[in-house]
Amino acid sequence: MALSRRRRNEDAPYWPGFVDAMAQLLLVIIFLLSVFMIAQFLLARQISGQDSALGQLKSQISELTQLLALEKASKADSDAQLLALTDDLNAQKVKTADLLASLQAENNNATSAGSTITGLQTALDDEKKLSSDALAKVELLNQQIAAMRRQLSQISALLDDSEARNRGSETQIADLGRRLNTALAQKVQELSKFRSEFFGRLRQILSQRSDILVVGDRFVFQAEVLFPKANADLNDAGQAEMLKLADAIKQLETEIPPDIAWVLRVDGHTDTDQLRNSVFKSNWELSAARAISVVKFLVAQGVSPNHLVAAGFGEFQPLAPGDTEEAKSENRRIELKLTER
Repeated sequence: MALSRRRRNEDAPYWPGFVDAMAQLLLVIIFLLSVFMIAQFLLARQISGQDSALGQLKSQISELTQLLALEKASKADSDAQLLALTDDLNAQKVKTADLLASLQAENNNATSAGSTITGLQTALDDEKKLSSDALAKVELLNQQIAAMRRQLSQISALLDDSEARNRGSETQIADLGRRLNTALAQKVQELSKFRSEFFGRLRQILSQRSDILVVGDRFVFQAEVLFPKANADLNDAGQAEMLKLADAIKQLETEIPPDIAWVLRVDGHTDTDQLRNSVFKSNWELSAARAISVVKFLVAQGVSPNHLVAAGFGEFQPLAPGDTEEAKSENRRIELKLTER
């Protein structure tokens, strides 16, 4: 029976012990986990507190930085004020030095004031003497001014007399002007009378020619009567006509009084045709050369050159408008006009 128990004991299962061991292990693990969680909680609280402390430290550092900036600004203002005070102090020192120098100079001046006063007294005496001399000169000047005023009064009276004489002279000049105009008008009338007589005589002399016209107060010779074409030398017929004219002018010179200034103007005119193969470069030169040729011929016949004038007008003073042969022939001419000089 004892043997049978031993066998039962030896055959009993070992599972309960294993369960006990596992339960104990689980308890240990749970305990470790609890300890770990508590440690984590404590560590988290510690870290949170550190973060809060770190934020406070940052805030304090920011406040300290602002305070430092304000302190620097205050220090800069203080330095500026100190520099300004230093400058004021230096300026005050300079003013003080200048004031001391001025006081020293015034002291020196005060020392020499006695001698200066003496010099001033001497100068005052000299000025008094000069003043008396100046008063004498002023008196002399007053006398001279009075004399000059008397002279001015005399000159003014003379000027009044001169103005009165000038007014009389102006009246005489106006009267002379009227007389002169009257005399000139008489001379013009006399010249007009001689002009009429001269042209009347020329009409009688040249009445047989139809190519010599009277236009107003001028005698007009057609150029073909006196000159070859594009030439300024008098032809034989032209010289014959100019001989008659020279005789009439010489007789007129003996009849017109020498106090009448008169001339016979010889005007040369051409047509509008341009010159070709000619010694003259333009119609203007041709017209002037023809007038000069007539004047030279009259002078050679004994007419006084003082009573002759030559002028060239070219084609710029036509008698007949247009470009027809009749108009051109009429415009090629020599004109004679008796006029005052």
